[in-house]
Amino acid sequence: MKFMTVVYNAEFEVLMGNARAQAAVMVIPPGGREGGKGNRHKGADQWLYVVEGNGRATVNGKVYRLGPDVLLLIEQGDVHEVANDSDAPLKTLNFYAPPAYAEDEEALPAGRSK
Repeated sequence: MKFMTVVYNAEFEVLMGNARAQAAVMVIPPGGREGGKGNRHKGADQWLYVVEGNGRATVNGKVYRLGPDVLLLIEQGDVHEVANDSDAPLKTLNFYAPPAYAEDEEALPAGRSK
């Protein structure tokens, strides 16, 4: 069993995980963005939950509006970008299944576990 209080004080931080799933926080400042044309998780699905702020996600070329309480499933291999087009930070809680990042927060290759 693992337990922690979630704190949003880093642009991206892996919080905890096991061999099957992983949790991370992301804070995108106003005007900022994460991802882009080459951004995809080759071996993991990403569940992105918006805690605070507004923005947009572009997944496989389609744009989705983001705001508090929005839940978005970005499936493995989907090309995606998350952008903050507001004047306040965009804070998200993300779950990856299986884990998408190593302990040093570098992306894992498809089919690998941490």
